Amino acid sequence: MTSNSAFTSPRVRRLFCSLFIAAAALTLLGAFSFSRASSQGSPPAQTASANKIAPWVIEHTANGQQAEFLVVLADQADFAGAAALPTKNEKGNFVRNALWNKSQATQGPIVQLLRERGLNYQPFYIVNAILVKGSREIAETLAGRQDVARVEGNPQIHNLLPQQAPAADAPSQPVAPEAIEPGINYTHAPSVWALGFTGQNIVVASADTGVRWTHNALKPHYRGWDGVTADHDYNWHDSIHSGGGVCGPDSPQPCDDFFHGSHTTGTAIGADGGANQIGMAPGAKWIGCRNMDQGVGTPARYIECMEFFLAPYPVGGNPSQGDPTKAPDITINSWGCPTSEGCAVNTLQSAVEAQAAAGIMMVVAAGNSGSLCSTVTDPPSFYAASYTVGALNTGSDTIASFSSRGPATIDGSGRIKPDISAPGTNTRSASNTSDNAYTFASGTSMATPHIAGAMALLWSAIPSLQNQIDASKTALNNAAVHVTSTQCGAAGPPNNVFGWGRVDILAAVSGGTPTPTPTATPTATPTATPGSILLRGQGKKLGGINTSRLKWRGATSANVDVYRNGNVIVTTPNDGLYDDSTGTTGQQSFLYKVCEAGTQTCSNSVTVNFGP
Repeated sequence: MTSNSAFTSPRVRRLFCSLFIAAAALTLLGAFSFSRASSQGSPPAQTASANKIAPWVIEHTANGQQAEFLVVLADQADFAGAAALPTKNEKGNFVRNALWNKSQATQGPIVQLLRERGLNYQPFYIVNAILVKGSREIAETLAGRQDVARVEGNPQIHNLLPQQAPAADAPSQPVAPEAIEPGINYTHAPSVWALGFTGQNIVVASADTGVRWTHNALKPHYRGWDGVTADHDYNWHDSIHSGGGVCGPDSPQPCDDFFHGSHTTGTAIGADGGANQIGMAPGAKWIGCRNMDQGVGTPARYIECMEFFLAPYPVGGNPSQGDPTKAPDITINSWGCPTSEGCAVNTLQSAVEAQAAAGIMMVVAAGNSGSLCSTVTDPPSFYAASYTVGALNTGSDTIASFSSRGPATIDGSGRIKPDISAPGTNTRSASNTSDNAYTFASGTSMATPHIAGAMALLWSAIPSLQNQIDASKTALNNAAVHVTSTQCGAAGPPNNVFGWGRVDILAAVSGGTPTPTPTATPTATPTATPGSILLRGQGKKLGGINTSRLKWRGATSANVDVYRNGNVIVTTPNDGLYDDSTGTTGQQSFLYKVCEAGTQTCSNSVTVNFGP
């Protein structure tokens, strides 16, 4: 039998073969009956079947091609009853059992049909769906079944992930840090630490390019490490079953094939016990699932990791061994599934909603498609169940130019997004090249783990809020520093640029008043003091985005203000280097100055030009 060897492990194949073999006789009869009906079906029936098939599947099965697609069943589990349950374990068990039992009760006939035709497949239960590799004829046959709701594509998604600072310009490793990173300070996390709350008893999960688990700032916080030995069971899963770059496929231990996952995990929980205090919640633990192959994801990979987080299972095991009591509390999701690349609007929705119902806070990047409105377009960023994060210029309450904005129109909801904002530029965190490697990156990817870490601090400090999703969002939102904007709708809060505003975790924990928004950015161009600061600038493309690399010397203050086209875009540490990701891609020119923070003692002006 060929089964689903292209998708998953032999143990999983054996499991699902044994689960469904008892239905063989009934299924063969049903398959024969359907085949005859299909061949003689009326045009309206054929049209109805075709309407269930996503355009991506039609396109990629043309001319006899085969493609991967998700067969979504019509009968989906109802897990609404979890809302009334008080604890995370109760919620998790209820949701997992409802989903698992529904999949086992309904998938058998389709799985048997696929087995009989010798097709590769992989069943899922967090979404009652089956991943299939097949032809147009197979897609049409499946779409024609009454128990199938739709057939959706499984495209290769090339995430435009933020790039780390080029090695030639990166400081030596480990980079000489300011003990606590500026973005961490700006959220007031250290003040929460001083109250005794560092994220203890909270588990944060990374869904990303993997994690270098041996990194000095990450290893002490890995749930699978007890200080002497490592146990990766229930703490790590790899959804990459072929390829995998430097990690290879099905890595038996946490591994990062790109750097992005180590970086985001570090911003959420990282600290090396010394000067590298890169994380919001250094007392929390982490687990991980690799859902991208060097930045390339698919809906199936994303679903597989969400399924693992709902009920983790051993390395090399299968979902039947899932234990929801080992589920994380919070997940970091700095990735997307663009509809422009073939993702359906709602393929991932029920998986996101299942995590929320189970008491898992899914924190999601808004995306880097700003600065226009209605650019929060990639699942899962616009779902109501996602806690969606926009990016601030670190050290200020100004929005980063690249940060995607609402309202969410792609699903017709008009929903306000993002929900909240956090520092997201020039963020220093862990890298994957060695155990003491650090690098800088900018993006809503960098803002997202600030919020994941903030939620860990909130739940550590106020246990009554733990895994209460709506109440916890409200607590963080109401304590945020509200920043008004009419760019994409009403000024708010919330609004479609900042959401409820800049996270202030101290105010959320203490019930105090958020810190005031800094004085409005001056519109007049400051006058430079000749010879005080020397500025140089160079333009380059990072992830296709026009990015200005600014270098200066001669400033004496702890921080400097960076001006672009006469306006302050960020207040940043005076370390002589800042990368401005402008959010633009075409021909542009930008005028820069660097000034001593809060003064008019400034550098020379520098123009950075970008070609088409």
